[in-house]
Amino acid sequence: MATNVLLPQWGMNMEDGTLTKWLVKEGDEIAEGQPLVEIETAKINSELESPASGVVAHIMADEGSLVKVGELVAVIAEPGENAPRPEPGSPTSPASARRRRRRTGGRPADGGARQQVTPVARRLARENDISLDEVTGTGPRGRVTEQDVRDAIEARQSRPRVQVVPRARMLARQEGLDLADVVGSGPNGRILVADVERAIAERDAGAARADAVAEVMPLTGLRKTIADRMTMSVSTMAQVTLTTEADVTDLLKLRESLVAEWRPHRLRPLDLDLIIAAVAEALKTHPRLNSHLVNDEVLLLEDVNIGIAVAVPDGLVVPVLRGAQVLDLLGMARAMRELADKTRKNALGIDDVTGAGFTVTALSNYDIDAFTPIIDPPQVAILGLGRANRKPVVVDGEIVVRSMMHLSVTFDHRALDGVPVAEFMRTLKSNLESPEALLSES
Repeated sequence: MATNVLLPQWGMNMEDGTLTKWLVKEGDEIAEGQPLVEIETAKINSELESPASGVVAHIMADEGSLVKVGELVAVIAEPGENAPRPEPGSPTSPASARRRRRRTGGRPADGGARQQVTPVARRLARENDISLDEVTGTGPRGRVTEQDVRDAIEARQSRPRVQVVPRARMLARQEGLDLADVVGSGPNGRILVADVERAIAERDAGAARADAVAEVMPLTGLRKTIADRMTMSVSTMAQVTLTTEADVTDLLKLRESLVAEWRPHRLRPLDLDLIIAAVAEALKTHPRLNSHLVNDEVLLLEDVNIGIAVAVPDGLVVPVLRGAQVLDLLGMARAMRELADKTRKNALGIDDVTGAGFTVTALSNYDIDAFTPIIDPPQVAILGLGRANRKPVVVDGEIVVRSMMHLSVTFDHRALDGVPVAEFMRTLKSNLESPEALLSES
């Protein structure tokens, strides 16, 4: 029996992915676990592996296609099996697809007319990079025939051939941009994603030139995903922020004292190493902040997995320090350096960016004292760190200079009240102001 290959959900926040490169073609033999196609999501690039051994019977989406989670992307048949071709994008089995076609008379569920294409025409179009949406069918009931595709190939050859990368073609289609108006900057005039983005910006800026707009920057890619996620976050949550101030003078001294001790391990201690250790200890004491809110249920998580927001060009990624509750300080530091190295190399995997129960984000390197972080759902809380600022404070009735840091926790008031969050912040503040305890916990 044929096996359907569906786009899986790699993390609770994943909604879709772009098929950037097929690693097989129809008719290829394939083994279970062998990579089928490269997928680009909002957070990572990964490979979708075959769930079964057999023959690639049908490829259901072209390179550059944006596919929703759960949609059908390929069919793996058993050797010798003649598996029927399901409807494009179907998340159901071939048998279910046939039943649905009988119920709808061969039309899609939305009532629109489904384009009929002969198998030879479909293969010929794929081999010659012809979009079937642009081919007029002359067969019975508008069916696209082999000759229709050959006519489209001949018509294209009669005009200058312009190479277009799949993602650029998809972006142009989404934005209603005619590729004939785009000047390619790639080899031999190949149109790149940047060329399409530039053309979109120029088009959109044309209507606003009277307003003396210096530059138009369209929200695309990672920036668009962040915009959608943050808008959804603030519009669906009752977010409240509490702020306090911690004396981190002793923490900074402890970090300096660890420099020589960690030198044999080829690691230089960072303030963030100690801060994350303090956060992990506080979450162990206050597990309600280490949770997800899903379908009106608060799910307390067993492991302390801490997301650490990292700035990348045009956005943020949040690699996840997993199992922090069982790591000592040095183990945490090593794991964080490994995540940082993967981030720099754009090599983060699925497990590296999913499963966080709590997130830490910092602007301490930018002379920011305090800010209001925004929660990444389904998490219910996030910690924002300001800079460690030396200033006069009163200690034991005397004015002394100490290094002070603002801590801001934004929480979802649907899942938490102010008191448990304040208690968490009090524990965290104590951990930061008495950091020697973090070494004893190691």
